[in-house]
Amino acid sequence: MGLSGLEVSRLGLGTMTWGTGSDFDTEDAAAQLATFTEAGGTLVDTADVYGQGASEAVLGELLNKVVPRSDLHIATKSGVVAQGQRRRNTSRGHLLSALDASLARMGTDYVDLWQLHVNDPDTPMEETLATLDLAVTSGRARYVGLSNHTGWQTGRAVAWQRAWPGRAPIVAAQVEYSLVQRGIEREVLPACLAMDVGIIAWSPLGRGVLTGKYRFGRPSDSRASSPQWGRFVSSYLDDRSAGIVEAVATAAEGLGVSPLDVALAWVRDQPGVTCAVVGARNAAQLRGAVLADAVFLPPEIRLALADVSAPDLGYPESH
Repeated sequence: MGLSGLEVSRLGLGTMTWGTGSDFDTEDAAAQLATFTEAGGTLVDTADVYGQGASEAVLGELLNKVVPRSDLHIATKSGVVAQGQRRRNTSRGHLLSALDASLARMGTDYVDLWQLHVNDPDTPMEETLATLDLAVTSGRARYVGLSNHTGWQTGRAVAWQRAWPGRAPIVAAQVEYSLVQRGIEREVLPACLAMDVGIIAWSPLGRGVLTGKYRFGRPSDSRASSPQWGRFVSSYLDDRSAGIVEAVATAAEGLGVSPLDVALAWVRDQPGVTCAVVGARNAAQLRGAVLADAVFLPPEIRLALADVSAPDLGYPESH
């Protein structure tokens, strides 16, 4: 993970939907965790606002029952406020309270990776980053990172932490990255490559769109048809995304694999990507994603997919 000594699995298990929705089943979450770790997975990703803490609580319930705590790299995030007028808060008081609450819900003394979920313009950067230092020196967090930050925000934070010995280095940046969302290639990815920060890609399957499940409509049991997740998916149900999905499906047919395999392998092997986080509705769906880790994309297919999904670049990125 970046320049750190932390080694994690190339695929991560996303738990954003754990503990939410009428169809959630703790036993299935246990089956997902077992399937993931049996395949060699180590990094489990969550956040304090996922289900307003429910995701962390479910993970805590499963720790040491399904898999020993020591076999996992737990990554969580703080900084988003689910309720109230202030939706972003990375002040020292809020962050430390949030981290302590996360640890209590998960029943663990530490997290392997603690990330700032968002940038908070109302808190001085120096205060926020000093809080990361405190989390590491107090033993609450082993490593720290960022999530959903812009390129300049990432570069500024990484440089600040490296400017003085003893500060906790930023080792990871968790950002959305897929064939239908390549915005990080404008500034975030170049910054991370230049500063040796590991990329954790969330939603590498384009919020499920790249699996091909929406090619001929919206299945009634899909997230796009769900009142809770419909808006989350609908932004990628446009003509541009549809063209990319067809290219992925064509590549998958030629290779004798699934569209999921192709989309996940493309992101997983991009320069700078340390881990791709995959969330699943059930254990059976997760097994398909785990098997995709063995898929290799020939260079000509990687280039063809890159061409069909290329993001718009202008000044100054293209100069």
